[in-house]
Amino acid sequence: MALKNASNLSLSMTPQLQQAIRLLQLSTLEVRAEITHMLERNPLLEEVGDNSFGVQSLDALIEAQNAADNVYDPFDNDHSVANADISLANDVICSADGRLAHDKLSAIDATGSTLSAVDKSAPFDEYHATQVRRVKDLNLENDNVYTGASSESLQAHLTWQLNCSPLSGADRAIAEAIIDGIADNGYLNESLDDILHFVKERYPDVTYDDVLTVLKIIEHYDPLGVGSRSVQEYLLIQLNELPNNTPHLPLARRILTDYLPQLTHRDFRTLCQRLTIKEATLKEVLKLITSLNQRPGQGVLKDKSDFIIPDVLMVKNEAHEYQVILNPHNQLPRLRLNQRYLALAQQVQNERDKAYLQNSKQEANYFIKALENRAMTILTVAQCIMRKQQAFLTDGESAMQPLILSDIASELSLHESTVSRATTGKYIQTPRGTYELKFFFSSHVSTEDGGTASATAIRAHIKELIAKENPRKPLSDAAIADKLQAQGFNVARRTIAKYRESLNIAASSQRKRLI
Repeated sequence: MALKNASNLSLSMTPQLQQAIRLLQLSTLEVRAEITHMLERNPLLEEVGDNSFGVQSLDALIEAQNAADNVYDPFDNDHSVANADISLANDVICSADGRLAHDKLSAIDATGSTLSAVDKSAPFDEYHATQVRRVKDLNLENDNVYTGASSESLQAHLTWQLNCSPLSGADRAIAEAIIDGIADNGYLNESLDDILHFVKERYPDVTYDDVLTVLKIIEHYDPLGVGSRSVQEYLLIQLNELPNNTPHLPLARRILTDYLPQLTHRDFRTLCQRLTIKEATLKEVLKLITSLNQRPGQGVLKDKSDFIIPDVLMVKNEAHEYQVILNPHNQLPRLRLNQRYLALAQQVQNERDKAYLQNSKQEANYFIKALENRAMTILTVAQCIMRKQQAFLTDGESAMQPLILSDIASELSLHESTVSRATTGKYIQTPRGTYELKFFFSSHVSTEDGGTASATAIRAHIKELIAKENPRKPLSDAAIADKLQAQGFNVARRTIAKYRESLNIAASSQRKRLI
């Protein structure tokens, strides 16, 4: 087996990073909805140019927010752990086998890399304004329709990442079997023993440890924790991604590892006794646990849409060279802090109100920065992809180069899952049409001279050969393999069959025409 040890990741999950990661995985329409929601809930945040509402008094502002505040706190109005009437355990885990009861856990995403904005000599707004001026007369009519399917199953999303990974042979067979056994909620429904038995039919030397190693790799695909066998395992995976200095992290791990029955049955007195902690500390530990996501497959399935407005564009600059820019016709509302409310906030004397306004200011700043990071990350990733796929612009799919997630991730110093989020559901308009960014990733096949060619290029060659074949004597898969061999591509007949089927092209016997 080529893989024996799964890599250990250590990330700094600041609130700003959590916000950036969550926004990055959303489509533009979903981010617009998120902005609307944030504008409604945070009075210190406003849209630039939006003067549709007047300034309220600070007292009215705080009173309105308190009335709308529905934050869930399992220890509200509780002064005794012994007599606690708390439904937290049922909100987290309804039984020790790891099934969830309710949707009380707030979702965060604990993987990815720091989404650093690209260094520009000018601020982001100025940089973006420059790009807008360059394409202010650009006509996108009839060019922004993506006719392909834009919905994607969790299995398809995972398979795409697998195709962009170096796994091969028995490792790949194990990964495919694991992905097949993952339900839409993100949990693995098949036992590892069954997966081992299935893979052993093709690779007799595979061991249980091999299966477990590949599972650990898939659990760090996007979304983080996919393939977990229980809620307990999924929550622990998320905890293990947090920095070691996260408050109460060791206690949270210990509760989930050693005291899951007590947590399930809301036995908070026993938890405090066995952990030798006070109830105030337990409250903070439970807040950490309830901040974790509860379903690894959550947010992956997207609705179908036949109309796609690209996130980025390829346009010619003054030197008649193509460059990648953000689509000025698809930009999100610009946000800023409400300076009038900030001034009023300086007059607050009540400590609770002061804390609320300070938190609102911090949340607004995080949100604005996260939106900027999202835009710049998508732009930077798109620019890097198109630099590597320049031949596609002139010669089409047959000139596509092999490209996997790690190629972009290593060049930009990002985590692979960050690249995955920045390319899934994000579209680029090119001179050859509009494509999802992840279209440009492709696994490789070997060539006669010792080099590699992308699977996308091989598919394009197959399509071209079949288009030119004699319909009375269509090419068999073996004949196509021979012709590709003559062009320097070493592709097995069964691989030709797989690529042909992925193109929805029938076998030679079904393509034959008598007249």
